[in-house]
Amino acid sequence: MNSSVSSEQLHEAIGGHEHDAEGNSLFAFVVFLLSESIIFISFFVGYFVYKTTAIDWLPIGVTGLEVKEPAINTAVLVSSSFVIYIAEQFLERSQLWGFRFFLLITMAMGSYFLVGQVIEWSNLEFSFTSGVFGGIFYLLTGFHGLHVLTGVILQALMLGRSFFPKNYDGGHFGVMATSLFWHFVDVIWIVLFVLIYLWQ
Repeated sequence: MNSSVSSEQLHEAIGGHEHDAEGNSLFAFVVFLLSESIIFISFFVGYFVYKTTAIDWLPIGVTGLEVKEPAINTAVLVSSSFVIYIAEQFLERSQLWGFRFFLLITMAMGSYFLVGQVIEWSNLEFSFTSGVFGGIFYLLTGFHGLHVLTGVILQALMLGRSFFPKNYDGGHFGVMATSLFWHFVDVIWIVLFVLIYLWQ
């Protein structure tokens, strides 16, 4: 009986183990996104309940929110989902120059959104303590903004990894997870935009 293990068998065993590990990581990441979704959904439900039951919803002197600039920011953020998808496609073809270029564009678009949000906050006529609306507005947009910032940081890490040899020769789980997180952030913002800016 031959007890030796061929190099092909060893490679298959290692490859199978890596595949299982990546599958487990993906499952854990999906669970993480679901938990984040529950948090946002709780906020959305709270917003809906307060808006439909509060007598004085908007702060005194505030008749509504400016929609034009937030709409532009929304278009930029949502478009960035397509850009990061293109970056992934370049990485799948092992074309790092394209991956880096489109990932940088995604980071720039996310940063543009964050700057736009800060500018909007600085021009608002109400604060976090301006009634229920003021509190929930800053809570929702601020919590989402934190997720956008996290996404940009993750993209920067993925970009940095591309400059180290052989980091992306195998699986691309880190990039895939970062991309999924970014799509999640974009979808959440669409719901936020409709609730806060369009449903006034």
